[in-house]
Amino acid sequence: MVLAAGKGTRLAQASNGLPKPLVEVAGRPLIDHALDTLVDAGVERAVVNTHHMAEQIERHLAGRTRPEIMISREDRLLNTGGGTAKALPLLGGEPFFVLNADLVWGECGSHALARLAARWEDDAMDALLLLYPTARVFGYDGLGDFLCDPIGRLNARPERHVAPFMYTGAQLVHPRLFEGMEEGAFPFNDLWRKAETDGRLFGIVHDGEWLDAGTPERLAHARSALGDSRQGVLL
Repeated sequence: MVLAAGKGTRLAQASNGLPKPLVEVAGRPLIDHALDTLVDAGVERAVVNTHHMAEQIERHLAGRTRPEIMISREDRLLNTGGGTAKALPLLGGEPFFVLNADLVWGECGSHALARLAARWEDDAMDALLLLYPTARVFGYDGLGDFLCDPIGRLNARPERHVAPFMYTGAQLVHPRLFEGMEEGAFPFNDLWRKAETDGRLFGIVHDGEWLDAGTPERLAHARSALGDSRQGVLL
């Protein structure tokens, strides 16, 4: 599942009128970086949700032959969790990757997805998140997202605390995570809280480089970093 429905408000000034997934880094739209990583990891089919500037994104995706792409168009924005829930009939009954559409990976991208797949324990997990140390994130002044115990079980950052890890925008989830959720718009945070309550929320720490391209300043930094070296860079 590739999440491409959002408005990308924070990048509006740097997008030149393009939807966020079509903003280019290293000469290629962001969404193509994400889809190419899935292909490199052996994924043959991807579902992409669309809403904001949907026609423009869908026209671009029509030019791809790999992976096979199915579109889940949202008449109203359903947020990350609700949008994925709407696409479940296209995703099947097995665990699946969920990627933000603005991920840009170097060669370590497919390696990271392989690590998620290798770490997956179906009896113990409903969601397995790829994390990154907050202390290493360029321009990040937040408090982090998760605490992680020695076996990889996650807890959300307590209020007024600092957490050592943030979510990268890549995860592996099971369809059962959505059981009991009402239809409509909701964030993945609601699903993570559910999995955390059940002791079924886990994570692994990414062992490559990672950059956040979510703001104009970070996008500029990401473009510079990728231009200097295409090896081992995740945006």
